[in-house]
Amino acid sequence: MQYTVEDVSPVKKTVRVTVPAAEVNAVLDKNVARYRQSVALPGFRKGKAPMGMVEKRFSKEIYDEAGSELVNDNIAGILKELDQQPLTGLQFDGAALARGQEYAYSFTYEIMPEFEVPAYEGVALSRDKVEVKDEEIDTVIERVRRSMSPLRDVAEKRLPVEGDVVTISFAGTDDAGEAVPGVSGENFQVAVGEKQVIPDFEKLLCAVLPGESGEGKVTFPEDYHSKELAGKTVNMKITVDKLQTRTLPEVTDEFAKQAGGFESVAAMRDNVRTSYERNRAEMAKAKAQSELLEKLLSEVDFPLPEGMVERYLGNILTDRVQNMQRQGQDFSSFKEEEFEKLKAEAKVEAEKYAKTQLFLLTVARKENLDATPQEMEAALRQMAARGGHNPAELREHYVRNNLLPALRDRILADKAMDAMYNKAAVTEKE
Repeated sequence: MQYTVEDVSPVKKTVRVTVPAAEVNAVLDKNVARYRQSVALPGFRKGKAPMGMVEKRFSKEIYDEAGSELVNDNIAGILKELDQQPLTGLQFDGAALARGQEYAYSFTYEIMPEFEVPAYEGVALSRDKVEVKDEEIDTVIERVRRSMSPLRDVAEKRLPVEGDVVTISFAGTDDAGEAVPGVSGENFQVAVGEKQVIPDFEKLLCAVLPGESGEGKVTFPEDYHSKELAGKTVNMKITVDKLQTRTLPEVTDEFAKQAGGFESVAAMRDNVRTSYERNRAEMAKAKAQSELLEKLLSEVDFPLPEGMVERYLGNILTDRVQNMQRQGQDFSSFKEEEFEKLKAEAKVEAEKYAKTQLFLLTVARKENLDATPQEMEAALRQMAARGGHNPAELREHYVRNNLLPALRDRILADKAMDAMYNKAAVTEKE
C-alpha cells in the first residue's frame, strides 16, 4: 500500500491510497476462504465447495466485506502513522474491488487547528461575591406558605386583591372584532400579585367582581415571548368565574417539618440559605469563567473546520425550528429571505461554538487532561436521571450513534475551563 497526503486547508487533509493487485487478491482470497467454511452449496459438504464457485455465488457479499476490511485496516494504519485524530467523520471516495487490479481510493478528514494558546496563568479575574439576604429567605418561606395553604371561596362580593386566586375565562379580539389567535382560555387560574400574567391583564381582572365580566385594552410587552403578540394591543374580555383566598399556616417548627422534614424553622432557613449560596457561587463562577474565556478567545484566530461548523449549524437550526413550532409559529410559511436570515444568525452562533470547543480542547491537550471511563459513565447517568431515561439504554444509544466522542469532548472542555479558572488570579467584588 502506498499513499500521499494533500493539505486541502490548514484543518483539512485528503489522503490518496493505492493498493497493489496482490494485496487486493489476498484479502479477497481470505474472505472467500471464510465463506467457504461457513456455507454449503448443492452437491458439496460444508467447507468443500470449490473456491471459484463460492466466490461467484457470494461475490457481492465477499467483495463488499473485503473492501470494507481492506479500507478500514489501511485507514487505521495511515492515521496511526500520521499521528492524527479526525475531528469529524471521514469522506470516502472509491469504487468496488476488482480481482487482479490495483485499488485506488481517497479519504478526506478534518483535524484540530494549530495555534498558540494565550497565557492564562495569573490573569486578573473578578467574581461576584456571594450574598444571601434574610429578606430573600423570607420570600422563599412565604412562597412555601402559599403552596401549603388551602384555598377557600370568598363569600363576600368584593374585587380581587393581592393574595387571592382568581379563576377566569378570557378572550382577546382585534379592533375589527376578530378573535386574536392564542389569546383565549377557560378555567384559567391567576394568583394575584405573583406576576403570573402581564400587568395590563392583572389590572383588568382585579377590576371585575366575581360572577361578572369586564372589558379593556391589554398591551403585551415588547419583549413578550410570542413575537406575534409582542407590543400588540388587544381588546380583552374577562369573566371572573371564582374568587378564592388562602389561609396561610403559621411559621412554626411543625410547619418546617411538614414543608420538608426539617427539625425546625431555623434548620429550614439554613437549608434555603445554603442552597442559594451554592447556586449563586456556581453562577458567579460561570460568569467569571465566561469573561475569562471571552478575553482569551479575543486574542486568538484560527481556521474553523467546515464540517464541524456545519454539524453545529444543523443542530442549532433544528433547535430553533422546534422552539418556533412549540410556540405555535408556522415555519413552513417562512419566506426564503427569512430563512436565510435565520440561517445566517445561526451560523454566527455555530462558528463561535466551534471556536470555543476547539480552543478548550487545545487547552485540555496542553494540560494533559483526559476523560476517564468513570467520568463518562457518571455523565451518562446524570443525563439519564435528568431526562428520565434508563442509563443502560442511553449508553447503548450513544454507542450505536457514535456519540461518545462528543461526550468526551464536552467533559474535556469543562475540565479545561476549570483548569484555566483555577490558574487565574480571582478576586471577589461586591
